[in-house]
Amino acid sequence: MQENRPEYSSEFPPASLELEGETRPYSPDGPTSPPTAPQPRVGGGLRRFGYLGLLLVFVFSKLKYLGLLLQVGKFKTFISMLVSIWAYAMFWGWSFAAGFVALIFIHEMGHVLALRLMGVPASAPMFIPFVGAHIVMKQMPKNAYVEAVGAYGGPLLGTLGAIGCVGIGSVTGNLFWYALASSGFLLNLFNLLPISPLDGGRIIGVISPKLWVLGLAGAVGLFYLTWSPIIALILILGSYQVYTAFKQSNAERARYYAVPLGKRIAMGAAFLLLLAATSIGMLLMQIPLQGL
Repeated sequence: MQENRPEYSSEFPPASLELEGETRPYSPDGPTSPPTAPQPRVGGGLRRFGYLGLLLVFVFSKLKYLGLLLQVGKFKTFISMLVSIWAYAMFWGWSFAAGFVALIFIHEMGHVLALRLMGVPASAPMFIPFVGAHIVMKQMPKNAYVEAVGAYGGPLLGTLGAIGCVGIGSVTGNLFWYALASSGFLLNLFNLLPISPLDGGRIIGVISPKLWVLGLAGAVGLFYLTWSPIIALILILGSYQVYTAFKQSNAERARYYAVPLGKRIAMGAAFLLLLAATSIGMLLMQIPLQGL
């Protein structure tokens, strides 16, 4: 985004100097007319601080561009990742926090790659401590199938990332990687809950939006067991999603969810397969972690 900003003027020192009660024009070679009184010692403070001041003014003038730079693209992702690592590190330590944020990043990049594969441009991930991360679609999917594929890419790549942690743990024997893998499986399993705006809700939406009601009922039970504010937020957003979806006209809803039966079956089978993989993976990780 291009912004109109005032140009920095490097005019230093000022255009005139006061010489014993009178003001005379100043030039880099000295006063333009000979003074009638002894010349002041211009060089003392100016030579000592002039170039340093010029450098400081230059540096501070560029900080605004640095701030602008950090607000866009990959820099915004990088800074938000660092903030999330710092936040998680207060509870889990730096190593685990960095690994957990990396797994979230892999999950979100799965969404980005899947959406771009379906012709939908998407932004880089933006991290929110203790909530996760999100991306922004720069245009609406043309139908529910495209949306489902974009949603499926996140937990798919995220689960592969967790499996990679299992592989490193099996080679090194370090329980750290098993603990990280367990968190990765749990993260992606949670995102497969069949309630919008979670990935599972967007995936089963291609089968039938009516399944969201079952997802809401399950989320209510989960909130009763955990009293988690994140579950409460998902309940609110999911209820609004159901409301807006069924508020659409029958023609609009039919057009958006007009997906061939074969694709519906394929997405349903893929959803169940990934649900099984994340569930089994999380359970298997409890075996090596029993000694912790």
